[in-house]
Amino acid sequence: MKLNFDEKDVYPSSPFGEKEARIPTGRDVEWEPLVDYRRNGVSENTIHGAIAWYSGTQKIHSFGGNVLCYGRSMMKPLYIKVFAKELESCTDWKQKAISVASHNGTAEHVAAAQALLAESEWGLMQTPLDLPLVQFGRQVRRPRRWYNNSSGHHAAILKGCRLKGWSRVGYTLPSHNVFKEYMKVVQRYVGEDFEPLKIARDGDGLPTVAMTVNELGRCYAGLAKNRNEDWIWEAMVREPDLVGGFNRLDTTIMKSCHGQVIAKEGADGLLGLAIAHKDFPDGLGVVIKIAHGWNPQATWYVARGILGVLGFELRNPYPLKRQKAFLVPGIVPENYLNKLESIDTWDEWDPDHDRWYF
Repeated sequence: MKLNFDEKDVYPSSPFGEKEARIPTGRDVEWEPLVDYRRNGVSENTIHGAIAWYSGTQKIHSFGGNVLCYGRSMMKPLYIKVFAKELESCTDWKQKAISVASHNGTAEHVAAAQALLAESEWGLMQTPLDLPLVQFGRQVRRPRRWYNNSSGHHAAILKGCRLKGWSRVGYTLPSHNVFKEYMKVVQRYVGEDFEPLKIARDGDGLPTVAMTVNELGRCYAGLAKNRNEDWIWEAMVREPDLVGGFNRLDTTIMKSCHGQVIAKEGADGLLGLAIAHKDFPDGLGVVIKIAHGWNPQATWYVARGILGVLGFELRNPYPLKRQKAFLVPGIVPENYLNKLESIDTWDEWDPDHDRWYF
């Protein structure tokens, strides 16, 4: 049977990749070094990426922030604003938190997600089949939609569609009202003239749009500035364990910052920080993008440095083996360099295993 499409519309024609106007490839981008791992003073690994600091619409600092990427799950707090009014009075705090989550897939996460829908509605879920993101011990499970880290987000969208009177058929498509209204939210945060260069299918099946790290930073500045306009900020700081889970970076940050920061991880290698800080009355948004993709440990070191210069204390990640991490000064604005230099990336009780002493 001959399919009614040109193969060139579906598959790339070369393993080197095609060039598209205004769409840089990874090899075209001059990624900035963010942190390097040294063994007895010699760099063995250097983690590259990009960082943007924004307050309101003002760029405070950019370190490679013109890099184009997809916002992925980091944008869930903005996605769910489409339904903030509808979900406010008919959901509890756990259900609200799971609606913006990329959760580990524990029993608590699944229960909160399932509570958003009647059991007769569960069949409408279009999350891909998946296993829990973090499993403990030897577990043998079959993939389920509820284990997918975005199941709560999908369930909230389905509930919101019903409350708005929208069809739930095709809710994951870019032609649906969900995505159209989400784009209006994004334009409210980054400018009415914003049009994405690319729209792709995210890992959970929903549309994700290409944005620069600077534009993502501006979105998170808006989340901080408008933190009182709806329940999203409060839900995330009330129930941080539902947003991510055990030992997840975003969950740990929210617990450590006592309601002054919301954090959201996103594939592939994204962390968004919306920060309420006295020095930034228009809110502060900081976004970290790791060039090679998901690396919570490296992102953790960078986030600890950034939050540390702002007066928030985040613990170090679990230590490296026979290496130490060293931050690159460019991750913070110049006026914070003295503070950054005082934040150790190791703990005094860690054994120093990268050299001999005899």
